[in-house]
Amino acid sequence: MNRRNALRYSLSVGLSTLVYPGFAHPFEAKNHVKIGACDWSIGPAGDINTFTVAKKIGLDGVQLSLNTKGDHEHLRRPETQRAFKQAAQQAGVAIGGLAIGLLNEIPYKSDERTEQWVQDSIDVAHSLGVKNVLLAFFSNNDLRNDPKGTQIVINRLKAVAPKAEKAGVVLGIESWLSAAEHIAILDAVGSPAVQVYYDVCNSSVMGYPIFDEIRVLGKSRICEVHLKENDHLLGQGIVDLPKVRQALDDIGYTGWLHIEGAVPQGKPMLESYIENNKTVRSLFS
Repeated sequence: MNRRNALRYSLSVGLSTLVYPGFAHPFEAKNHVKIGACDWSIGPAGDINTFTVAKKIGLDGVQLSLNTKGDHEHLRRPETQRAFKQAAQQAGVAIGGLAIGLLNEIPYKSDERTEQWVQDSIDVAHSLGVKNVLLAFFSNNDLRNDPKGTQIVINRLKAVAPKAEKAGVVLGIESWLSAAEHIAILDAVGSPAVQVYYDVCNSSVMGYPIFDEIRVLGKSRICEVHLKENDHLLGQGIVDLPKVRQALDDIGYTGWLHIEGAVPQGKPMLESYIENNKTVRSLFS
């Protein structure tokens, strides 16, 4: 280790120890990540002003909602896409990803309208210059103990996957399922354009061994990651972030880390997200 690297290492140890006193051996910053937040976490879903909020927080980008309960078209409109790209450029904040959270209410596994939404999301992602589209499978769209619904999802993903492959876009499944259950779906679809959108908090709530799961899924199956806590700041809840960092380093993950939730009851969102951003940057940047 030369003098410059020794100094850099010593500084890294000092900073990490200040933030996490028990974290005395930081991992090498060998994998570059960008840090963003979901638009529904830092403002109303679909709100164009979230770029300004993200700038105040110090984030690199925002994960945008394709559509909302009140507007099923939203970013499917070219003029809305142009407005959001301009707003992002003016704020100096990137569009970090796309999500279809409305699938929780109007399920992909049963509602025919959603097939067009997923088809269109690929075009929107390409237009906005993002690679990943989160497909949400919670509430009405839950796949647990639903083999019929799971098979419909597999069939629909197999049909749309070639378009996603051609566009260079990945459709990410976020659900309550385990790594093994996700892998079974991915194997059935058989396309690199369908992967897992891994949420460390959801999987922790389910009792899954998240650090093992991250390594089992690997870089080829995890398209993007949510860092989340329920009613706690990041680093103060159930998720061991240093171990998440180690697991992601082990698989060579270099994508976006989008912060979701992580606002304690009674604490302002902006204040909470400034702290969350600092915590994540201290460990992952």
